[in-house]
Amino acid sequence: GSEMCIRDRTKITVYKNKTGDITGFRCEDHAGFARAGRDIVCAAISALVFNTINSIEQLTEDDFSGTQDEKNAVITFSLEPGYGRESQLLLNSFVLGITNIRNENKKYISITFEEV
Repeated sequence: GSEMCIRDRTKITVYKNKTGDITGFRCEDHAGFARAGRDIVCAAISALVFNTINSIEQLTEDDFSGTQDEKNAVITFSLEPGYGRESQLLLNSFVLGITNIRNENKKYISITFEEV
């Protein structure tokens, strides 16, 4: 039923500060990956998440912290103060990408924005 659908969603929370900068995100993915169609969505989100983190690590000088909890399928990412514009560009690109995926796969993904 619909209850199960919501629980099985990938939940992405994007953290923004008062000036509108994206300072991090949290991605919670519930098991049950391989339902029809959903595995592709999960792979796409996962690729975006890891590419964003790797890009910030390798293409900018910015510091960040992150956690990966494989058992509960939760990934968190948080920029440290003093970050530059490159990280903002990469994080805005991440949000654009996940938003486009969400718009085509609404029942699998929820995106919320929180001010921090």
